[in-house]
Amino acid sequence: MKKKSTLSLTLKPHHYATTALFCCSIMTPMMANAETEETKESETFRLSPILVNDYVEVDNDAESVVAKELWVGGKVATSIQDTPASVSVITEKEITERNASTTEEVLEYTPGTLTGYYSTDDRNDYFQIRGFDATTYRDGLTLGSLRDIREDAYAFERVEVIRGANSTLFGPAEPGGSINFVSKRPKFEEFGNAYVTYGSNDHKEVGVDTGDTLDADKTLAYRFTSKIKDSDREYDYSKDDSQLLMGGLTWEPTDDTSATLIVDYLKTDATPNSGGYPFDREYSRSDFFGEPDFNYHDVERTNISAQITHNLNNSVKIRGNFRYRDSTDYAGYTYISDNDSRTGTTVDRAYITSEKENQQFNGNLVAQYDLSKGRIDSSTLVGVEYQDSTSNSVSAYGAANSIDITNVVYSGTPNNLNIYSNTDTKTLTRGVFLQQNFALDDKYIVTLGVRNDDIELTEVNYLTNTTTRNDFSENSFRSAFTYKFNDEVSAYISQVESVSPPSSGTEIVRGEQLEVGAKYSPNNMNALFSVAVYDLTKNNVDTSVVQDNGTIEREIIGENRTKGVDLEVKAELTDSLSITGGYSYMDSKVVEDDNYQGNEIKIAPHHTASVWSHYTLPRQDMTVGFGTRYIGSYYFNEANSKKSEAAILFDASYGYDLTQQTTLSLNISNLLDKQYVVGSGTANYYNPGRNISLKLDHSW
Repeated sequence: MKKKSTLSLTLKPHHYATTALFCCSIMTPMMANAETEETKESETFRLSPILVNDYVEVDNDAESVVAKELWVGGKVATSIQDTPASVSVITEKEITERNASTTEEVLEYTPGTLTGYYSTDDRNDYFQIRGFDATTYRDGLTLGSLRDIREDAYAFERVEVIRGANSTLFGPAEPGGSINFVSKRPKFEEFGNAYVTYGSNDHKEVGVDTGDTLDADKTLAYRFTSKIKDSDREYDYSKDDSQLLMGGLTWEPTDDTSATLIVDYLKTDATPNSGGYPFDREYSRSDFFGEPDFNYHDVERTNISAQITHNLNNSVKIRGNFRYRDSTDYAGYTYISDNDSRTGTTVDRAYITSEKENQQFNGNLVAQYDLSKGRIDSSTLVGVEYQDSTSNSVSAYGAANSIDITNVVYSGTPNNLNIYSNTDTKTLTRGVFLQQNFALDDKYIVTLGVRNDDIELTEVNYLTNTTTRNDFSENSFRSAFTYKFNDEVSAYISQVESVSPPSSGTEIVRGEQLEVGAKYSPNNMNALFSVAVYDLTKNNVDTSVVQDNGTIEREIIGENRTKGVDLEVKAELTDSLSITGGYSYMDSKVVEDDNYQGNEIKIAPHHTASVWSHYTLPRQDMTVGFGTRYIGSYYFNEANSKKSEAAILFDASYGYDLTQQTTLSLNISNLLDKQYVVGSGTANYYNPGRNISLKLDHSW
């Protein structure tokens, strides 16, 4: 472990720390338990727990917006229809149609999910599920709930959202839900795609995605994906540059054995924050009240991932999934600290900077045993998981010169900063889990699960020269019952729990959810309709609260609760017309706290709704798309003293096929350039403005 000096903080901070404390259960789709090779090919096992990294051929994410299979997280049935949880899958086709390039944009049309509530605070991806933070995963292995490194959507084949608490499946996790980014993997066929894009804010971007087999027997395949972006952001003196390089190899010597190695490298050179906007009136998004010479966010991240599967026979399968991650993060910016009682045109400001470093290894090993006897199908899953994360984080702040918002004069970089945090943190997590699934007559499905996670946290505080150790051993349970009325309609009731280590304090954070839902997948249409009603609680809620003097302090709330309903439709109504949409109602409440009991949870709107439609014109070489998003009003703080306005936003797209392989497309988000405050703390933050992009895409 290394101590950091103040000198580096006054120049350019470095070192990235992502305290990824969470594990997830990694599983892959199960094959039929058959007595002969003939029945193996002709029949399907009725109960099919989902295990990640065996890709289901039924779904082609590049060709349909409707996913029927869940590749991670369900672990109850290969079909989403039979999974006893509220699930959304955003396929590659939908991502492409909407030209979603960030994680926030990918999730904008997902019910129960709120994104972008700090807009031009560009350090993180901001999203919540059912009023709480969501834990993120990459190919089933945890990334954590704080998203200091913004994942690039071009690396994904699909994004899967599972709403609600579930540590029995995933290990330590936030109760809001889980978001799994599925990486592009090699295919055993030749393919290729390349594109160039130009758009608003001088946005220039090129990308290529190509692959093929490497041997005559087609047992070895590769894939190479790369993207380079050179862009500004909406505000002055900004930039948003990045590079993505990702390569993968898959070896499949037999039908029973597969091994994949994926290496990806991400580098960003960007500005982290506009500094915010004063409270007194609405300002132009291009205004900048920070410091041009002290506004940087440099990230380097490398992942090395291995995924191995082997079927011992038709009944027993072994799966392993492993990843090593190394990342650094240098960030510094200047922000305004306004207050409602301010008079005059001078606004206070402050510098803040952080240097973070993280190395993480995590993996799992899962064994699966399937048995079919007469009317009963059984599947037993047992697994172990391990995570070792070491991080260093140094943060500092300092007072900056005030700024006259009517006559902006910048004052430059700070001469000295005060370190307020300098820590080394080591997180060691070991988990063991068991899940048992039974199905009777392919009609009644019972799911039971139990898991224990042992978490060791060690923190060295260099400011106080103290070392703190905390050990947690937490159990979580899961139970669910699914009833299949027929091949088209299923209903379920589930009870799930979540546990996660404290981000401050020493009390473990627990969540619990009860959910009832139903799903409908008509035989005569490629569509999936779903509804879910839930009751979700979280205790020991860590939150940031802006004080009267403008400082931000951490507080612990005893218990928060949300209750609501989520509706979703994904349908290809005809060969030319598809639609995705959803509606969510949420009632939130602080149910246990000395200061805020009875108040609504912050950033938890009662109503959200969205619909996106995409239509291919009869001439077949033109497409049009149109989307509408409604975000209800919500409180910015625990005191419920400030509230956003409700807003309706519109998006649109147009595509023209120059040839069968080449397409020119135009995408416009926030078509009417609606501007309103989406986040407010020491300053206001606005939603993203109108963004126009023109893309030339060629496939082969």
